[in-house]
Amino acid sequence: MQVRTYKPVRFLLAGAFEFGGDKVAEVQFTNGESQSIPAGQGVSIHAGGQFEFPKLDKFLLRATVGFKYVTTQADNAHIRLSRIPLHLTGNYMVTDKIRLGAGLASHQSITFKTDGLGGDFDFKGANGLIFEAAYSFIGLSYTAMTYKDEYNMSYSANSIGITFSGVFPKR
Repeated sequence: MQVRTYKPVRFLLAGAFEFGGDKVAEVQFTNGESQSIPAGQGVSIHAGGQFEFPKLDKFLLRATVGFKYVTTQADNAHIRLSRIPLHLTGNYMVTDKIRLGAGLASHQSITFKTDGLGGDFDFKGANGLIFEAAYSFIGLSYTAMTYKDEYNMSYSANSIGITFSGVFPKR
């Protein structure tokens, strides 16, 4: 087993492809086809920090802010759901390459835009839980969250994702 070099703070870059959640809208195309937009779905990028503690060599704290986005296949309009995710997770290093994490997720500025083809709408900021199991730079995540619209209707934003992350400088 390799001895870990202690670096208290490192820069963290991450991304994810996430799937799931309730349908927040459905887009009808001129050819008769349609596409739904799930609340939990999207591609995201994140930046933040990974924090290590001298006496807890297997424990890491990760904090990130990002941008999550999903769009439709429409070629004549830019219809999209976007949000700003904030993650704070405690992580346990099972081995030098296997990491298990759990923590808090918050989505802010949750906005659905129709590019003038319909009504735009916003959701209230939402808080939930996030869990991740990772090997090296790739992992699987589960986020449990509920969005509420301006009429207080609830939409599951639960999602399962494939995650990617890396820290700099390396050990």
